Amino acid sequence: MSLLIPAAKIDSKYLPIYLESLRLDTVLNFDLFIKVSGEMVLYRSADLPFTEKTKEKLLDNKVSRLYVNAKAKAKYQKYIEQNLDKILLDRHVPEEKKAGILYETSKALMKDVLDNPTFGENIHRSKKMVENHVSYILRGQEAFHNLIKLSSFDYYTYTHSVNVCTFAVALAQQLGRHDEQYLHDLGIGALLHDIGKSKISERIINKRTSLSPIEFELMKKHPKWGVEILTSTDMIKSASYYPVLQHHERGTKAGYPNGLSLDEMHEFSRIVSIVDTFDAMTTERVYQGAMDTFPALKVIFALKGDYDHDMLVAFAELMGPYGLKSA
Repeated sequence: MSLLIPAAKIDSKYLPIYLESLRLDTVLNFDLFIKVSGEMVLYRSADLPFTEKTKEKLLDNKVSRLYVNAKAKAKYQKYIEQNLDKILLDRHVPEEKKAGILYETSKALMKDVLDNPTFGENIHRSKKMVENHVSYILRGQEAFHNLIKLSSFDYYTYTHSVNVCTFAVALAQQLGRHDEQYLHDLGIGALLHDIGKSKISERIINKRTSLSPIEFELMKKHPKWGVEILTSTDMIKSASYYPVLQHHERGTKAGYPNGLSLDEMHEFSRIVSIVDTFDAMTTERVYQGAMDTFPALKVIFALKGDYDHDMLVAFAELMGPYGLKSA
C-alpha cells in the first residue's frame, strides 16, 4: 500500500509542525510525515523515540517542517503543552521559533476552550499556558516583538484571545507590574475574557453586516455569561474574573454590562479594555478592515474619558521602538 498522499489533500489532512517542537529522547505517540516532491510520506511511526540522530538526519536533508495527521492533532497538542516550558528555555531553539510554537499552541488551546468552556481540564491547560506566556514575555522587548509579529491579522475569537493576553501582560510590565502572580492572574483573565461568546451563535459572531438591536443585546450578555461559565469551574482566582466581566466597560459609563466609571473598574479591566479594543481595531473583521497601529491608537486616544489615560500612554510607548526596554 502506498504511503504517498495526493498534494491537494495535504492542507486539510495534515498539520505542519516545527522540527524544534520535538524534544530529543521523547517517545512520540503520533506519526511524523514529511513532504517529498509535493506529496506526503510517512517518515517515522508513533511510539518510537525522537533522537539526536533522527534530528540530525532531518537537518542534513534541510527538513525544517514536519507534519502530523490531523486526526492526531489532540495528541500532538498535549505533547507540546507538556513540553512547552522546556522548549521556551532551550537555547538551541531560535527565538522566532519559540514564539511561533507558543503562539500556535495557544491558538489551538483556545479553540479547545471555546468548543468546551466548562471542561475543567481546559481551564487548567489555560492557566499553564498563561504561565508560559508570562515567562516568555518577561524576557523583554525581543520576546514581545516576536509574538506580535505572529499575531493573526484575521479576527477570530481564539486568535483575539491570545493576542489580548499577550498585549495585556506586556502592558502590565510596561506599567511596572513585574510580580509574576499578578501577571498570571491578569493573563488568565485576559486569555479567557471572551469565553462567554461560546454561548453565542457563530452566525451572530461572524455576521458581515451590523447587528440588529436584538442581536446586539444578546452579544452584550457575553461578559456575564463568561463569569457564569468560569464560576461553574471554580478554577481561577477572583481577581481574574474582573476583565471577563468588565472589558466592555468605559470610563464615561457608556459601556456594558454595568455602566461603570474608570474608578469603579478593576486595574486588570482597565488594562484589558485598552488592548481588547486595540486588537479588534487592528485585525481584519468580516465587516471592517484592519487599521495600522498608530492610526488605531489615535482613534482610541480621541475617545476622551473612555480609557485610563496613563495606561494609554504606556501602551503607546509599548508599541513604539523602545517599549519594554526600560520596563
